[in-house]
Amino acid sequence: MDDDTTEVVAGNGLLDRRLFLRGGLAGGTVLLTAKAGGVEREDWMKAPGAPMDEIGEPSPHESHVKRTSVRSSPGTTGTGVSFTPHEHLDGIITPSRLHFERHHSGVPDIDPGRHRLIIHGLVERPLSFDLNALGRYPTVSGINFLECSGNSGAALAPNPVQAPLSAVHGLVAGSEWGGVPLSILLDEVGVKAEAKWIIADGADSPMMSRSVPLDKAMDDALVALYQNGERLRPSNGYPMRLFLPGWEGNMSVKWLRTIKVTDQPAMTKDETSKYSDLQKDGSAKLFSFPMGVKSVITSPSHGLTLGPAGIYQISGIAWSGAGKIARVEISVDGGSSWADAALDQHVLSKSLTRFRSAWRWNGAKSIIMSRATDEQGSVQPSREQLLTNRSPGFFYHYNGIQAWQVAENGEVTNVYV
Repeated sequence: MDDDTTEVVAGNGLLDRRLFLRGGLAGGTVLLTAKAGGVEREDWMKAPGAPMDEIGEPSPHESHVKRTSVRSSPGTTGTGVSFTPHEHLDGIITPSRLHFERHHSGVPDIDPGRHRLIIHGLVERPLSFDLNALGRYPTVSGINFLECSGNSGAALAPNPVQAPLSAVHGLVAGSEWGGVPLSILLDEVGVKAEAKWIIADGADSPMMSRSVPLDKAMDDALVALYQNGERLRPSNGYPMRLFLPGWEGNMSVKWLRTIKVTDQPAMTKDETSKYSDLQKDGSAKLFSFPMGVKSVITSPSHGLTLGPAGIYQISGIAWSGAGKIARVEISVDGGSSWADAALDQHVLSKSLTRFRSAWRWNGAKSIIMSRATDEQGSVQPSREQLLTNRSPGFFYHYNGIQAWQVAENGEVTNVYV
């Protein structure tokens, strides 16, 4: 391909994003992403294949694509996390089986026929809803991200963690969520004038609970029943969960059991001692609800190795709790110069957005980075900028720029710049 779309637009060989915006790459001959196959009949073409089954399983050749770093707190079997392997994924939808997990006391085995959602407190008519009752209300669906506010906390380590991307940034995922708008149910019970908050709690053994401003509950909050077209899986809240688009994941209470309408927050442990932000003066900022604008290059990333010098695709995801992603910039020279990446067709509010760029790598050591801007004008900060404004003990809501170093041999490692 020799037209002007191969123009270098930033230092170290970053190419014009029109390579992707034009919708084609000269028959796929530009990027070093795949090799042409032969024309001989392979073994699997010489006999009938396997029979059909009721549940389509992933190819056994993709068995390495699974949740990573699955770990529980000492002395427990289900209090912990597992991470989404974004380094092996593409697009903006995370398969349900690969959606990250964060549990405070394991996954309860809930009988859907006995489970109820009770809405009470400052309401005219306290009501109880089972699955059948919820099924009679209008439902909606939307594609949104869910991010644990502890995501990327490993980037605060004094030295860069040398582990796959998922082990650092894998507590975020994108799904199509379907269910009943919470506003409809709140209208049904009749919220009293003095109400300002709701307190949602779950049906797991610690009955984990969070306070949510009533404005958010009446805006886009969802009693989610479906994820990616199927009923919620147990690890993501079956039979129902609260879902708050764009807000920290801990607030989207799983296994939703009760909603109490109140005039003030409950000040639970998960919104005071946890999920709060330590400031320079020693105070703690509470109720940091929306997740900040953020991006990460998923390929190349740690654990993925480049081959010979040539043109490669840089790809990643960006998201913001404030709305749509407006722009993603790429640098391949450690931040000395930047150029716009191409955004995939589906740029949705409070959703993962896929970005791509072409890079003519010359085989020299390089540092690649991405920087996102959302529709409100917020720009993803550098790691240094983020640390300057926080106490050394802070952990949550990290959205600093991620840098990957590509060595001369193509090996990719995590670095700080």
